[in-house]
Amino acid sequence: MRIVLISTPIGFLGSGKGGGVELTLNSLVSGLISLGHFVEVVAPKNSRLHESNVNAKLHVVEGEDQISWQHQNYNSPVSIPDNSLLAGMLEKGLDIAKHADVLLNMSYDWLPIWMTLNLDIPIAHIISMGSESLVISNLISKVYAKYPNNFAFHSKMQANDYPFIKKPTIIGNGFNLDNYIFQDSDKGPLAWVGRIAPEKGLEDAVYVANQLGEKLKVWGFIEDKMYASKIEKSFPQGAIDWMGFLSTDELQKELGKCRGLLNTPKWNEAYGNVIVEALACGVPVVAYKRGGPSEIIKHGQTGYLVDPDDKKNMLSYVEILEKIKRQKCREWVEKNASADIFANKVVNWLNKVMHEYK
Repeated sequence: MRIVLISTPIGFLGSGKGGGVELTLNSLVSGLISLGHFVEVVAPKNSRLHESNVNAKLHVVEGEDQISWQHQNYNSPVSIPDNSLLAGMLEKGLDIAKHADVLLNMSYDWLPIWMTLNLDIPIAHIISMGSESLVISNLISKVYAKYPNNFAFHSKMQANDYPFIKKPTIIGNGFNLDNYIFQDSDKGPLAWVGRIAPEKGLEDAVYVANQLGEKLKVWGFIEDKMYASKIEKSFPQGAIDWMGFLSTDELQKELGKCRGLLNTPKWNEAYGNVIVEALACGVPVVAYKRGGPSEIIKHGQTGYLVDPDDKKNMLSYVEILEKIKRQKCREWVEKNASADIFANKVVNWLNKVMHEYK
């Protein structure tokens, strides 16, 4: 199969701005190539694919980044800047797709979904978020009525945000496990990984670590500097060890040394990539029972699920983390979330999409 893949217009691959989409894209490309498919990726200028994906062809496009729908109101109108990066990426992708089997869109935005109604080539969409925009949700409903197979979701909880989709395609996610080293070190610090932004709830994780008299290691791109500063001022000096944004290779080496990952989102995460990354390194996770993480974590086996926003409940589970066998964490990922398992699910789905156009 020849697949053209359009990346997120929020930031270049490798910047961290694109959040989980960056990691998902690289994992998917790796899995598709290992299954023998030919992949071309359209992404913003300065993007780079993981070194394991040298056999994928990368096309870069210049332009103005889109504003993430996470940081707009639910009722906001569609906004496309002059010299739009999204429009440029779509134009490039459509041109390449003339000689491909399917165009696979990974950007949560209005324009590529709208184009599905106006072209005769197969356009499939991996929806990376819950319903963050009324105009996009309404458009997905409209496209779904014509092409019921063209959307895939990472988790059932995420798909529930789109109740008009009766039988959603759930593809989960996958990871190139060669990139993650299992570490059996259960005496290390506590970790938190993610974009530093209000919807990620970092302050709750700092509270837990601080109650234990510990410093929390925090990895991630600081998207909201005012938010980061506010958290820092709310706790004793040195409560947070800011580790910055690291590549997958560097992050997993450090993350694997930790005894547990805290996951504290204030919204329904579509999946929860960092949770699976931690599990792949053998690190158990304590997370709010909200969104995708509630489907990934096996309570009492690979970590613990906590009542949403209940910091004291989270603290009580962190205190018994040593009960989790780290090998069980790695085993779950190997059985459920490898790049090949993920790519196979995506290929089966894309075949259904392509069949609609015959």
